[in-house]
Amino acid sequence: MKNYIVIFWILCICTWLPVGGQAGKVWTLEECINYALEQNISVRKTGLSNQSLEEMYAQVRAQRLPSLNASASQTFGWNRQGEAAEFAGSTTSSYSVNSGVTLFNASRLTNQIKQSALDIEGGIYSLETTKESISLSILNAFLQVLYAKEQANNSERQIESTTQQLNLAQERLNLQVISQADFAQVKSQLASEKLNLANAVSQLAISRVNLMQLMELPVSGDFEITTPELDATLNQQRTPIVEAVFDTALIIKPQIRNAAINKEIASLDEKIARAGYFPNLSANAGMSTNAGYDLSMTGESGNPYFGQLKDGLWPTAGVSLSIPIYQRRQVKTNVALARISYQNAELTEIDTRNQLRKNIEQACQDVVSAQSEYEASLENYYATLESSALSDEKFNQGIINSVDYLVSKTNLIVAESQFLQSKYNLIFSYKILDFYSGIPLSL
Repeated sequence: MKNYIVIFWILCICTWLPVGGQAGKVWTLEECINYALEQNISVRKTGLSNQSLEEMYAQVRAQRLPSLNASASQTFGWNRQGEAAEFAGSTTSSYSVNSGVTLFNASRLTNQIKQSALDIEGGIYSLETTKESISLSILNAFLQVLYAKEQANNSERQIESTTQQLNLAQERLNLQVISQADFAQVKSQLASEKLNLANAVSQLAISRVNLMQLMELPVSGDFEITTPELDATLNQQRTPIVEAVFDTALIIKPQIRNAAINKEIASLDEKIARAGYFPNLSANAGMSTNAGYDLSMTGESGNPYFGQLKDGLWPTAGVSLSIPIYQRRQVKTNVALARISYQNAELTEIDTRNQLRKNIEQACQDVVSAQSEYEASLENYYATLESSALSDEKFNQGIINSVDYLVSKTNLIVAESQFLQSKYNLIFSYKILDFYSGIPLSL
């Protein structure tokens, strides 16, 4: 019975252990990004696609080598012979080896090999583009968790301050210094702030779940992230230059390289299609032989088996030339479609460059605007904080009523929320600009 109890408790402990051995781990931004890139299905599927491209490249390169095929056959036959009309049997063996190689196909194979190599390179840049997109999503989600956590902490501090004021208001109500209405208004303010805290905690939980889901990490209640020191990086007074950032991004961004490679692949499509206008020259060689036996009761007939194989050797060698004369417009259509595909690839490259430029223009403007908003919200927050401190003091001394005090309190809450939003908006704007400048994402 004791053994069953021990097993029961072991099962309970194992059930409550966190999944993946991440108990007590505090995640940094870099760790979140790396984990997400390892677990993300899109990244893994793109990696498998790249492996397929490598296999296709090896297969295309092998087309330069001669082919080699061997065959063997054994045939049995029966027929009636003699006056007794009895069945007599015979058997024939045949063997052959054949080889062939392409000598000329208007560089079709050469261009196909180049195209396959470019497919691999393009797959690598496509994978990098996917990774960058996921990394930006993780960064945004990570900052949302930090923002929600700080918002919840601010709500807790506001509740502590209002609770002290409510206790003081209770004492003054007992002394009949303030009215019941004033006391009720302060109490209502505390209830409103508790609701704000509940909403902030709920938003924090939602942000944490969103981050874990983006990481493909099972949702866990003990998931925590680091809280880096961000104040030192605020308001760097940057004056980003669009042209400089764009020139850098054109060199390092994988989507630009991928678009250029796709255009080059499309140009090879046209060359491959044009090869259909030219003859195809190939060489072939082979060796065949055969041997036969009479299976009748009279015994073996003809030369011995190996002697027949030797005498029956039949080597062959030759070349074949295939000349296209009329193919019902197939080659012409293929060339036209390849040319259209190339033009489409050109437009895609232009569109990719234009979209990158627009994103950088937006990122540069976002930095300038975010810096201005941060400065304004910071100044407003400090002014409102000073005014709120004076209002607290006046309310404690009974100089102002609860209405004026609550107005000051509400203004502080709004100013603090605006300041917090502008702070994280500025941080995100800086990171986006760093991203286009080739600086790794980190906090």
